[in-house]
Amino acid sequence: MSLARHVDTDEILKNIREHPHEARINGHTHQSINHITPYSSRYASSQEIPKFRIPHDGAPADVVHQLIKDHLDLDGKPNLNLASFVGTYMENHAEQLMIENLSKNLVDTDEYPSLVDIHTRCVSILASLWGVQKGEKGVGSATTGSSEAIHLGGLAMKRRWVEKRQAENKDILKPNIIMGANAQVALEKFARYFDVEARILPVSEKSHYRLDPELVKKNIDENTIGVFVILGSTYTGHYEPVEDVSKVLDQYQKETGIDIPIHVDAASGGFIAPFTDAKAGGPKWNFELPRVKSINTSGHKFGLVYSGVGWIIWRDEAYLPKYLIFELHYLGGTEESYTLNFSRPGAQIIAQYFNLIHLGFKGYKGIMENCLANARLLSKSLEATGWYTCVSDIHRKKGEFVFKGIKEVVFGHDGETSADYNAGLPVVAFGFSEEFRKEYPHIKQSSVSTLMRAKEYIIPNYALPPGEEKREILRVVVRESMSLDLLDKLLADLFAVTQTLMECDEVDLQAFASSASSIAKSIDNRHQGPAKREGRKQKAPMTEGVHRTVC
Repeated sequence: MSLARHVDTDEILKNIREHPHEARINGHTHQSINHITPYSSRYASSQEIPKFRIPHDGAPADVVHQLIKDHLDLDGKPNLNLASFVGTYMENHAEQLMIENLSKNLVDTDEYPSLVDIHTRCVSILASLWGVQKGEKGVGSATTGSSEAIHLGGLAMKRRWVEKRQAENKDILKPNIIMGANAQVALEKFARYFDVEARILPVSEKSHYRLDPELVKKNIDENTIGVFVILGSTYTGHYEPVEDVSKVLDQYQKETGIDIPIHVDAASGGFIAPFTDAKAGGPKWNFELPRVKSINTSGHKFGLVYSGVGWIIWRDEAYLPKYLIFELHYLGGTEESYTLNFSRPGAQIIAQYFNLIHLGFKGYKGIMENCLANARLLSKSLEATGWYTCVSDIHRKKGEFVFKGIKEVVFGHDGETSADYNAGLPVVAFGFSEEFRKEYPHIKQSSVSTLMRAKEYIIPNYALPPGEEKREILRVVVRESMSLDLLDKLLADLFAVTQTLMECDEVDLQAFASSASSIAKSIDNRHQGPAKREGRKQKAPMTEGVHRTVC
């Protein structure tokens, strides 16, 4: 959630009232209120709608509803928000269950025991899905999303490291954690908020823009509390090689005796890899690897629930330090809690359970395979034009990672599954081909994103992670709601926009780029922070770290 700042309403209203147009209408502000329709209310053009201060008198519910609805009409359409991993569709029965249970608070365990039972069942289902081994007592919790879950996983690793170091009479002053530069911002937030050095390793084309096990080997030491490994990079959709990293840590422990755990950030992949034929590409990624101690996922991404639920599971309660667990006596009941907040809605937990039971393994598999099939079709169609090439690789045959030219583009055949291709998220990361850039050097790739926004699609254009930031890509997340019809329309509009840009001369595009540039500079100034705007020196430039990560 972005920060919001206090607004000086007096100054704003003073400026508005001094405007010539406002002066002309001020004489009509004391008109009588005749509430016949929402638009005939006291909030007409002659009186400001309260925005930053609570009004002295209220207003009829239908009026407020209509005014807020009108304001929200300015938002984009959720289904055309192709930038987001968060789901925008649920079945009617699931929505009905959520509405019926909106008032239930998950923390009130004594009042809502059935809700708590459903929460426990979800934890157990996910633990089994992710390979908790026989004899282990998996434990976990719902969270508000993967960000909270990642923080909980990181805190557990840090506490285990602290307890071990204290038992050995060693200092606990310099903990560090390993992650790739492609990490989602929540991972670095954990390090910054909880005083852990973030060792952010560069990514490269050679490493498929993901964590490089060879660099992990060079950056771990006795102060490393753990390694964050991502099952599905938000930049390009690639799965990071969990098993390869595990082998590096196994060898390190063999040589030094130092045991470094892995936390898998499976925000998206946790609901894709278990169900698809491609799995995680062959190697192990979950609790089948002894070094993986905890895994998180987002129920509101490919768990197919509306925004507001994540999950974290530890393979055994031994890996969740008792020091971090609080025993709460609340409203007549007693519970054990390990979360960063207290109250949380129960409706999303119920919706998650509905999906797990309603869809079952086959239902989830069908949806995930369909998402990947549509993502492959989109990828191949883009490359078939010769205008674009893909950085993502889920449409390439397993083991192949290089675009071989238009003639090599082969569309799918009946009976194929994700197992025939590289494993990854249903994400299409693409950009202008080298040939296109040579022929049209004056066309900025960001113009595609801007013109598609005019058609109501949200397709971000952004730089790859630090180390490869000179290359920009456009990205489409193919969710369940991406039907074949929508995909066909998306391709038609994308090609039409590209052709429009090709037909524009350099002067036209310069004028367009100038407007886009001024907007970008304005946004950049807002994001620089007060220290930069006021001329004070910052400890580290914004380019160091994952500050401009994508979600």
